[in-house]
Amino acid sequence: MLPSAQAPLYEIKANLFKGLAHPARIRILELLAAAPQETAAVSYLLAETGLEASHLSQHLATLRKHKVVTSVRTANAVTYRLAHPGISQLLAIARTFLLDTLADSNEQLRLAQQLPAEHLAGGAAS
Repeated sequence: MLPSAQAPLYEIKANLFKGLAHPARIRILELLAAAPQETAAVSYLLAETGLEASHLSQHLATLRKHKVVTSVRTANAVTYRLAHPGISQLLAIARTFLLDTLADSNEQLRLAQQLPAEHLAGGAAS
C-alpha cells in the first residue's frame, strides 16, 4: 500500500499514461514532436493521421485533459503543441524500448527456429 501522502502523485503519473494509452494519441504526439517548434495545426494532424475530425477532436481533448498538449486558437485555426519538451524524450525512450523488445523477440524467434523439430512440438515423440 502506498503512503497516503504519495498516492496523489502516483495517481497523476498514472493519469499521464492513461492519456497516452491509445495508438492514435501516440501518433499525434509523434507528429507534434517531429513538427517545427513541436507545433501543428489541426488540419495537418487530420491529414497525417487519417482520423475523422470528431475522433481527432476526442483524442486531442484527452491529451489536453491529461496536460500532454496545449492548444492555441488564432482566428479559424487551432494549433497544438506538446505541453512539455520532456514528452519528446518520453516518446524517444518508448521507441528505444520498443526496438529493444522487438530485437529480443527476433533473437528468440531465430533461436527457436534453430531448435530440432521435436523441441518445437513440446518434446513429444511419435
